[in-house]
Amino acid sequence: MKKQNKKICTIIALIILFILVYFAQNRLDAYKIRILNLGAIYVTLGVSLNLIYGFTGQFSLGHAGFMAIGAYVTALLVLPPYYKEASFILEPLIWPFTVIHAPFIVALLLSGLITALAGFLIGLPVLRLKGDYLGIATLGFAEIIRIIANNLPHITNGALGIKGIPEFTNLWWTVGVAVVTIYIIKGLINSSYGRALMSIRENEIAAEAVGINLTYHKVMSFTISAFFAGVGGGLFACLLTTIDPKAFMFVMTFNILAVVVLGGLGSITGTVIAAFLYNFFLEYLRPIEAGFNLGPIHFPPIPGLRMVSFSVLLLVLILYKQRGLMGGVEFTWEGFFRFISRIFSNKKTTEGSAS
Repeated sequence: MKKQNKKICTIIALIILFILVYFAQNRLDAYKIRILNLGAIYVTLGVSLNLIYGFTGQFSLGHAGFMAIGAYVTALLVLPPYYKEASFILEPLIWPFTVIHAPFIVALLLSGLITALAGFLIGLPVLRLKGDYLGIATLGFAEIIRIIANNLPHITNGALGIKGIPEFTNLWWTVGVAVVTIYIIKGLINSSYGRALMSIRENEIAAEAVGINLTYHKVMSFTISAFFAGVGGGLFACLLTTIDPKAFMFVMTFNILAVVVLGGLGSITGTVIAAFLYNFFLEYLRPIEAGFNLGPIHFPPIPGLRMVSFSVLLLVLILYKQRGLMGGVEFTWEGFFRFISRIFSNKKTTEGSAS
């Protein structure tokens, strides 16, 4: 398929996506829009984690920490000064945060850049570790960020958190950021840098033997992943309109990791599908916690049954689809049109045999 035709198909797909977002934002109720927003944010977070874990092969459990940095930076930048003065009860907010007020897009970019800087500083020492040791080190980093946020009341308002954050996040922002994230990371993966990252994943010794700078590429991957996690944290803060350290516990990293594993390591397409499925299932399984009837048997309300049910479904999927939903397969226009032509050819064959 020619490159020009691919561009035309991509433009048509983006126009269709634009129409769908417009319809959803203006026709759906607030509850359904909230689920779609969370799904799109999880696309950004999942694809960014897939870069470091699925493509580079570095087991990281620090995404909740990066989200926390991005969320707090965005909240402090978009809150008007008079809201800050009223919100910080334990201790007054320190200068210059008391006077800084930035537009939402500037706040998102700065939150991404500051988080990327944190990812760079953390990545330099911890990426010398491998496997489970790297996972434990990055998990420790995420916990350190959460504890710092809990004990810096003059910056984060401590355990009370920051409330009254303007609700800037909508489907245009979440879907738009998700599309940009996919475009940039897909472009990176298809470049020589991406091939170097995947070679590190397959065999670090062989990659280093052919001249690949392991430290440079690992830290680059970690930094880019942290940037998009910070942006995702900023969107998350302006969707919930309130944040506190408890919002960024390990369960947040687990949710993102579940999306990546569910979709398939090294599959951007799988991550996109899994991000929306994960949020839809979590919401539509919510009624079972209120108690339900299964034939003559009545199950009483059981808090947490929703997560147990979803975990069982995830376990069954992993047992039968160990490589995730897509198994490392990516969406391509050639594959899409090949699939469509196969459907029509099978339909013609069925009609011919029936006649």
